[in-house]
Amino acid sequence: MLKIPPSWHSPLLAELFKTPRSFVEQEIKLKKTVYPEPSQLFSALELTPLEDVRVVILGQDPYHGEGEAHGLAFSVKEGVKIPPSLVNIFKERETDLKLPAPLHGSLVAWARQGVLLLNTVLSVEKDRAGSHQKKGWEPFTDQIIRMVSEKSQPVVFILWGLPAQKKVSLIDATKHLILTSPHPSPLSSYRGFFGSKPFSKANEFLTKNGRDKIIW
Repeated sequence: MLKIPPSWHSPLLAELFKTPRSFVEQEIKLKKTVYPEPSQLFSALELTPLEDVRVVILGQDPYHGEGEAHGLAFSVKEGVKIPPSLVNIFKERETDLKLPAPLHGSLVAWARQGVLLLNTVLSVEKDRAGSHQKKGWEPFTDQIIRMVSEKSQPVVFILWGLPAQKKVSLIDATKHLILTSPHPSPLSSYRGFFGSKPFSKANEFLTKNGRDKIIW
């Protein structure tokens, strides 16, 4: 199992990792298929070091279909069919920024610019949505959110859907921008996700605070 990337390492985070690590290792021993692959569990933290975070987009748990999850919330690898939630994210990006829809669903380019694509739960059993919730991941990712909130530089937190919005209490709203809206899934996107303009609002805040905007 991978170690926590150096820029994110802290004694508390290492302690909080013990429970979910033990659970995932046990699931693998039981021959269960776990997504993403263990080597990709910390892809979000590896691609976006703590000191580089400018935006946090909070997801719930990884995609549970074969070949989809690769450690970044909402993202899939190039060549994988774009899931419905990400289709809607790209639709909102298109209307917000007047940009054409991407040809693939990989958000690695966002992550490399300082967009932390964090799920609140970092693993899932194949074809069983939400199966690794309440197995120790939530305290671990809560601490990651706190670590970002404690940064001196202002950050944009994008919280889509009620589970993500429950994390508001972990964020210093006097320093950071918190953007909330319904989840981009087809079930809820028409209740206010479309038209919420998270991409332009994030860039406006970053620019106003002397930080480089994201090339979405």
